[in-house]
Amino acid sequence: MAIDLSKKKIMVTGGGGFLGSYVVDKLKAMGVNDIFVPRKKDYDLVDLSDVRKAYNDSNPDIVLHLAAVVGGIGANKEFPGRFYYDNLMMGAQLMEEARLRGVEKFVALGTICCYPKFAPVPFREDDLWNGYPEETNAPYGLAKKMLLVQSQAYRQQYDFNSIFLMPVNLYGPKDNFDLQSSHVMPALIRKFSEAVDKGFPMVTVWGTGNPTREFLYVEDCAQAIVSATEKYDGQEPVNIGSGYEISIKDLAELIAELTGFKGSIVWDDSKPDGQPRRKLDVSLAKKYFDFEALTSFKEGLKRTIEWYYKSKYRQSKNVRELHRAN
Repeated sequence: MAIDLSKKKIMVTGGGGFLGSYVVDKLKAMGVNDIFVPRKKDYDLVDLSDVRKAYNDSNPDIVLHLAAVVGGIGANKEFPGRFYYDNLMMGAQLMEEARLRGVEKFVALGTICCYPKFAPVPFREDDLWNGYPEETNAPYGLAKKMLLVQSQAYRQQYDFNSIFLMPVNLYGPKDNFDLQSSHVMPALIRKFSEAVDKGFPMVTVWGTGNPTREFLYVEDCAQAIVSATEKYDGQEPVNIGSGYEISIKDLAELIAELTGFKGSIVWDDSKPDGQPRRKLDVSLAKKYFDFEALTSFKEGLKRTIEWYYKSKYRQSKNVRELHRAN
């Protein structure tokens, strides 16, 4: 039977972040009034004492663990140790404390980076252990994958109700557009829009453009997480995606079109491509908690670009007003 979330106290780690803010909005829309979001400035979830403090301050019935240290290929290559340690410690300590305190349900968010580099396409949950992850993001992917091991081990020994979900690359309004740490889509949106603004004749993009990626609109992912929290109690990991695959080359050309960029695209093949292909089999999400992505890729991309332009306008307006005030 589905859980009535409106009667539960829910802690959402990462609830102030990109995905987490949409999940919190979905929960509020369902009538959930008791939502606790541990903010980084108050709770360092890598530190066990702060994990315990978060539980003491919230006493949750359900935990949605969405917090993560994440980034694109460049950030993963620069900070592999941090990406491994911080993600591993957050997940392990949060789940252990949840078990010790009798939390009713723990929802652990994994990543498509858990999959082997050369997993058969589309990626099926049964292939999760048939190889090593793509090297540039393996530390991050393996740290998140340990949440699945812990979840299944705790279910076996302690009858602890924990589920493990693996979303694909997310995109949408409020994404991270910092070129030093962002994922591929927001980085491309920023590069092409800045090229238009400044009249640059070309844009350089990492890699060959040949790899493919699957993207999921962030609001759809939030719905999947909430639906799984309500309806799914199994030990199997479950893919969360759209089932739509696009090459990086086609993605760059589409973003160029939608941002109005008329110049040339230069591919820097001295930079890594990352995993060759990414596309999920999403049949289990439909089977277990009736999830299907509703937002078409082009529509979601248009919304994301529109939000970025509005956000840039607000930022530049605030800077102008600050200068006038001084």
